[in-house]
Amino acid sequence: MSTATIQQTMEAQRRFFRTGATLPVSFRVKMLQRLRAAVKRYEGEISRALAADLGKSAYEGFMCETGLVLMELNYMIAHTARLARERTVRTPLAQFAARSVQKPSPYGNVLIMSPWNYPLLLTLDPLADAIAAGNTAVVKPSAYSPATSAVIARLLGECFRPEYVAVVTGGRQENAALLDERFDFVFFTGSQAVGKEVLRHTAEHLTPAVLELGGKSPCIVDATAKIPLAAKRIVFGKFLNCGQTCVAPDYILCHSSVKDRLVEELCRQIRRQYGEDPLQNPDYGKIVNEKHFDRLTGLIDPGKAVIGGQWDREARKIAPTVLDGASWDDAAMQEEIFGPVLPVLTFDSFGALYGELADHPLPLALYLFSQDRARIRETLSRLRFGGGCVNDVVIHLATSEMGFGGVGESGMGAYHGRVGFEAFSHTKSIVDKKTWMDLPMRYQPYRKGLYGGLLRLFIR
Repeated sequence: MSTATIQQTMEAQRRFFRTGATLPVSFRVKMLQRLRAAVKRYEGEISRALAADLGKSAYEGFMCETGLVLMELNYMIAHTARLARERTVRTPLAQFAARSVQKPSPYGNVLIMSPWNYPLLLTLDPLADAIAAGNTAVVKPSAYSPATSAVIARLLGECFRPEYVAVVTGGRQENAALLDERFDFVFFTGSQAVGKEVLRHTAEHLTPAVLELGGKSPCIVDATAKIPLAAKRIVFGKFLNCGQTCVAPDYILCHSSVKDRLVEELCRQIRRQYGEDPLQNPDYGKIVNEKHFDRLTGLIDPGKAVIGGQWDREARKIAPTVLDGASWDDAAMQEEIFGPVLPVLTFDSFGALYGELADHPLPLALYLFSQDRARIRETLSRLRFGGGCVNDVVIHLATSEMGFGGVGESGMGAYHGRVGFEAFSHTKSIVDKKTWMDLPMRYQPYRKGLYGGLLRLFIR
């Protein structure tokens, strides 16, 4: 799409928003219902597109993308009327007589930029929140998942007129043109490097933004953990979508007393879940492109690979790989892995572990496997991270009842459900002052006698 066309789309959306058409709750719910019906209608095409882009099976595509989109749409359809209501709050005595309210209102024209790893979910989830909040939206899916981006463009084009929801496909040129425009709100999901660029552009216009980024999410396994179950769940979360998940366990920090048992169970679970030859497993995905493939193969140390380490360049598949005896100096520990490579590090003291993690960038997720409730409380309090799980991985993002987001280098802001509605809304604080009386003590000339006493009575 040309810069001129993008500018025309923006102007059309501004005009449409100013008509007030998006404000009635009935309109928002109708649009959400329309989107839900289209997602169901396009389910087959979505599945085939996800398979083409990322090698996702139909089962995984529904479990991790289409099904979660439908969950978010169902939540918003059910709750938008409640979320959009103004809320009465207590009015201080000094403001008597008045009514104080908080009123959610849409930002206006929003931009949603989504990544390639979960191309449907991470496009339509925030879009559902934006529609529920009463905005218009320009959606920019990733060029690295072209089949899914094409389906999204057709699906949304069938649902909505472009002055309400528009899709811009393309690559860096289109991204740059969009970021040069003045939106009322920007929602970005992607890498930290691109997130910094997005924030630089939004700063030019003082545009509010939510950034969903990534980072190296640790998975801590202590001496009390149920090792077979921990391994089973870690393998599921790490190698889901071939490791290309922003909240996947990036690496394991295992207490040295149980490390050998854990590594043995990880290998057993990989064979059990993916077979003796995962590269031939039709339900195991592929790496998105050759650049990413080459980067990942460069992170594998053959001398530390206790399972996996094989790859098929033509199919862009890398077998689930566990690196035993990894250290902080390894290549795999210098960047977010974002692929099917799992380093295992050890620790002996939680005190030292807290200090080590405090010296690293704040992660998007943190996982702790332990049966020690005191240790769980301490760890969750001492460490800073976006969100996470105790005795499981990744599932904290699969709910509309909790916000999902990062902290520090892993992002700012959150979404999903009520939190998502609030992310795409500005809450106006309004005092409705009554006219049947007017307290006199605020006006000049100030009187210290009776009015001073009343002032101290009211303001305390």
